[in-house]
Amino acid sequence: MTKTKSKKIKIRRLKNSIKFYLPRVEGYLEVITQLAKEFEGMSLIEFDGYFEKKIEPAKYMRAEVHTDKLNEKKIIDQAKKIRDKLKQKSLAFEINGELILVEQGV
Repeated sequence: MTKTKSKKIKIRRLKNSIKFYLPRVEGYLEVITQLAKEFEGMSLIEFDGYFEKKIEPAKYMRAEVHTDKLNEKKIIDQAKKIRDKLKQKSLAFEINGELILVEQGV
């Protein structure tokens, strides 16, 4: 009779999804790098942006990250800093399918 070793499998469920919509402008790679360091995994999708009722000349990246614990205020503050770093009037992101737009104050 042959004995086989069973391998333990670790399963984790990350309940929260955060999608940042980033214009591919100067500084966006630094933002991507920082998000990759902060979160365990990330997927990137490139797309053409359509904001303010017009197609944007710059390409956009959707950086989607997942986390178990979520601090919405911290994510909003982070989005404000990203918007400032990328010199944008607004920055869109989603938390669990809810779109949030961080805009420059008037």
